[in-house]
Amino acid sequence: MSEKLILAYSGGLDTTVAIKWLKENYDVDVTAVLIDLGQPDNLQDAYMRALDTGASKAFIIDAKDQFIKDYIFPSLKANARYEKKYILATAIARPLIAKILVDFAEKENASMIAHGCTAKGNDQVRFDVGIRSLNPDIKIIAPMRIWKLSREEEIEYALKNNIRINVTKKSIYSIDENLWGRSIECGNLEDPWSEPLEEIYKWSKITKNEKDEEDIEIGFEKGEPVSLNGEMMSSPDLILKLNSIAGSYGIGRTDMVENRLIGIKSREIYEAPAAEILLESHRQLESLVLDRELLHYKYLIEDKFSEMVYYGLWFTPLMKCLMKFVEESQEYVTGAVRLKIQYKNFSVTGRKSEYSIYDYSLATYDKNDLFDPKFSESFIKIWGYPYEILAKKGRKNE
Repeated sequence: MSEKLILAYSGGLDTTVAIKWLKENYDVDVTAVLIDLGQPDNLQDAYMRALDTGASKAFIIDAKDQFIKDYIFPSLKANARYEKKYILATAIARPLIAKILVDFAEKENASMIAHGCTAKGNDQVRFDVGIRSLNPDIKIIAPMRIWKLSREEEIEYALKNNIRINVTKKSIYSIDENLWGRSIECGNLEDPWSEPLEEIYKWSKITKNEKDEEDIEIGFEKGEPVSLNGEMMSSPDLILKLNSIAGSYGIGRTDMVENRLIGIKSREIYEAPAAEILLESHRQLESLVLDRELLHYKYLIEDKFSEMVYYGLWFTPLMKCLMKFVEESQEYVTGAVRLKIQYKNFSVTGRKSEYSIYDYSLATYDKNDLFDPKFSESFIKIWGYPYEILAKKGRKNE
């Protein structure tokens, strides 16, 4: 009797051709698991494609709510960006997928899990480390690490074996999508000097004119967005609506050369209109309600949080501690942020909160100023004592 194998199935080229390859090389009973994280793909079509290609069973798992609650919102609260730019949409999805795969394997008594990651990418680390952290007894198979084919060769293999796929040699980009963002790579994008063609953009396809603009208001409760323009909305609806609004102005594009975990550089294109708007809005609200020391120390936590996500270290003791810090910091991050959205640009134009520690009477320079200037000279004197003493001792740091 064949052993059971759970395949992380996306419906893309790699995981589709992997079904036949796994059956040929491992004599396994393949169960394809499609996890719905808000990607706009036709998952029903992918479901049928998995069965047509040879999977014994296929399942579609709706994990959108869990994705938002346990992965997107913690990352938003941490203002997570790898290397100050990448909003980690793909990266934060991988630990959730790994968890669902392990749960599924245990339920189905499957001894193996397979994924479609390549030997050059970060996702192989995120999947492998996540799976091993949750169940080290499960064997992991990564066909694309073993069976080294170019994307052109994979397409040829699919055509030769009558495998129905959703890519062509003309459209050879590798794309990953979920509620939080869209990533595009391969093709001419592998040349960092090559300008991306406008055709690659879907979420940020510009439909507005250069003179168009609009104001929006986002409401937050304890660091989580809950309303848009005064209307309470479900989390998925709010994100999708913001994607539509901001994307139509061409907002949310990132073109960067990033440092992959395995040591090579990679040119990546990302689209995340809603994430860009929400991250900046959240950071601006924090600036209003958090004290200086907490805010500045949180910057350090945010960088480490982002690295841990990117490096596939979600299920670790340090990540658990970072999560608790971030969550505790959000107790008073409640209020509203107003933004002006324009052609290829946006800016925060207002922020308010009942927990604001902005004091107008201290900040203003008009006649209502209550700041007492006599304290400043004494404060500066004490603040500068160490360096004044050094200078007196002849140890000037010029």
